[in-house]
Amino acid sequence: MKKVTRFTEADVTAESVFMMKRRQVLKALGISAAALSIPQTTHADILSWFKGNDRPPAPSGKPLQFSQPEQWQSKLAMTPEDKVTGYNNFYEFGLDKADPAANAGSLKTDPWKITISGEVAKPQTLDLDDLYKKFPLEQRIYRMRCVEAWSMVVPWIGFPLSKLLAMVEPTSKAKYVAFETLYDPEQMPGQKDRFIGGGLKYPYVEGLRLDEAMNPLTLLTVGVYGKALPPQNGAPIRLTVPWKYGFKGIKSIVSIKLVSELPPTTWNMAAPNEYGFYANVNPNVEHPRWSQASERFIGSGGVLDVKRQPTLLFNGYADQVASLYRGLNLKENF
Repeated sequence: MKKVTRFTEADVTAESVFMMKRRQVLKALGISAAALSIPQTTHADILSWFKGNDRPPAPSGKPLQFSQPEQWQSKLAMTPEDKVTGYNNFYEFGLDKADPAANAGSLKTDPWKITISGEVAKPQTLDLDDLYKKFPLEQRIYRMRCVEAWSMVVPWIGFPLSKLLAMVEPTSKAKYVAFETLYDPEQMPGQKDRFIGGGLKYPYVEGLRLDEAMNPLTLLTVGVYGKALPPQNGAPIRLTVPWKYGFKGIKSIVSIKLVSELPPTTWNMAAPNEYGFYANVNPNVEHPRWSQASERFIGSGGVLDVKRQPTLLFNGYADQVASLYRGLNLKENF
């Protein structure tokens, strides 16, 4: 007899939470009751890009050559590759977790250039070949924690951001590092349509303090599971900061700029009471709409077979990064 999964009342999302989230999403998208009277042909135009089966599939990433430094090879159970590449947030390609994998296949990632500028002695513009030649790649198995209270363990491939920054020689005025995603609304439909892109202001921007950027854990990532990043995961280069919530991991980077003032960041501009500049993983600081004390680990089981586990301060990397925040109130600076 087929086993039936039975849910209890504890498994059900509270109606108040569901309705609050629905209202906030509609507000962010600029959708009012009047908007629901838009002719169906208009809705069809908006959604026609998202047919899924007629989008070009994401190309298979090329195998990469990389080392596996022992200190970064965690014994944690890794999330399967299909879930890392298939369950993702990349609002430039849609709001559903499956949208990036279904819709990002047409993103052109080669050729690609990334500019490093601002408060540096040696500004540069590099292409992918430059990056691969200048910076040996290594695999690092990191925990990844989303602000939405789910987590993964991922074998990223990349190189320390500190090596790139050292090459351009930050000046004494450099206090922060500002990052920017590619802005190309034709390739990234969420950038030109509020319905698709969640009402965010594009291009997506992020930032770190210079000492955070120089920390050995901070990675410029070009691959995952032994291959070049697929488009839905931020190809061809993204940021990985494992002690921070995942939205700090800006994807498809085209600009890195060293600046003297705190840079704007996309989610902080959208909802400053919910998404702080630091975004350090902290089980003691609740999101306004949910607890961060525990997380759903996405492992090898089915959709409903996920492990609920305690959230670790700094996502388990406190030994390496806690000193960065000595004397800083982590609840006020969330």
